[in-house]
Amino acid sequence: DCVLAEMERLGARRERIAAAIGPCISQTAYEVGPEFRETFLVADSQHARFFVASANAHWQFDLPGFLRRKLTSAGIGSVEDLACCTYEQESVFFSYRRTTHRKEPDYGRQVSAIVLS
Repeated sequence: DCVLAEMERLGARRERIAAAIGPCISQTAYEVGPEFRETFLVADSQHARFFVASANAHWQFDLPGFLRRKLTSAGIGSVEDLACCTYEQESVFFSYRRTTHRKEPDYGRQVSAIVLS
């Protein structure tokens, strides 16, 4: 919300802001423990919809869905999800989680940026 407030201070209007959800891990690849889920539920019980039960009392977290909801709730006019999974699309993206699962020695690096225009 701080970024949006600063953008508004500079003259932007939330309903005219366009946001993109760039490459990130998808729900099918993002398994988390119960303590991770609990943190979200304590903040807002409605966050339960972003979790699907998986094996061994773990959960699959929908990060892109969560981000979309946060952006639309903040009044952003347009939200586009690029639907690029950094875990599953290994020929395109590095993934610390994927590398850790495979016990590989290094995982490469990735940088994201926010652009104001």
